[in-house]
Amino acid sequence: MKKLLKLGFLILGIYIFLYVNNNWIVTTEHIYESEKVPESFDGFRITQISDLHDAVFGNNQERLVEKVRKTHPNVIFITGDVIDSNRYNLEQSLVAVRQLVDIAEVYYVIGNHEVAINQVDEIYEAMREIGVHVMPNTSVTLKHKGGESISLIGIEDPLNGHETQEMLNWAMSKVDKERLMILLAHRPEKFNTYVANGIDLVFAGHAHGGQIRFPGLGGLVAPGQGFFPKYTAGLYEDGQTTMNVSRGLGNSGVPYRIFNLPEIVVVELKAE
Repeated sequence: MKKLLKLGFLILGIYIFLYVNNNWIVTTEHIYESEKVPESFDGFRITQISDLHDAVFGNNQERLVEKVRKTHPNVIFITGDVIDSNRYNLEQSLVAVRQLVDIAEVYYVIGNHEVAINQVDEIYEAMREIGVHVMPNTSVTLKHKGGESISLIGIEDPLNGHETQEMLNWAMSKVDKERLMILLAHRPEKFNTYVANGIDLVFAGHAHGGQIRFPGLGGLVAPGQGFFPKYTAGLYEDGQTTMNVSRGLGNSGVPYRIFNLPEIVVVELKAE
């Protein structure tokens, strides 16, 4: 009987551990300070969502939406894989997005899963219909108080058959490089290319935090990077380029995150 009780408690403990690791959303905040940040953008808050993969956080995604709302964003970035190619359910993926557009302007780039399911046009159309700004290898100017502006650039995932540099050439063709340049791109492993193009601040995802994280050591494996990947979470700097990598929210392929809580990221701009 004691052995059965011990086994029962062990199973319950494992269940609680896995549930928390895959359902407890945390908010990570960073400060990005640069002389290229206009004075009127000082304190401008960017909330990033990445790699939702059809994950569900409460009825009508209420826990996720409330977490985002509490970050008081000026703008929201979605950096790909809002759907999962293994269990494509666009309507479920859009439940949260429909509510996010009521909080702030939402800008979106696709990830490899949108390309893999071969439904990019359908996804773009659905996103536009609910008020999302899609960024297929293009750029826009973001203006804030006082008329000052920064450049926002978006590129698609290279699984679509185009090299990252080629997509950046298209997206940056009309960008004023004297302004602060922010890039939305799904893949962090292309960091060297972002650096070579003089991007100031990059928002990426894709790595799922390494899926299984070892405390003090980092992630175990990431798509496009293999075992013990270099870019899994947090800020990375090279020259004038800073890249923020989100651990993301959902899973694909491997069903569980270990020591790797689902994450939304907030980056606050500071004028140097």
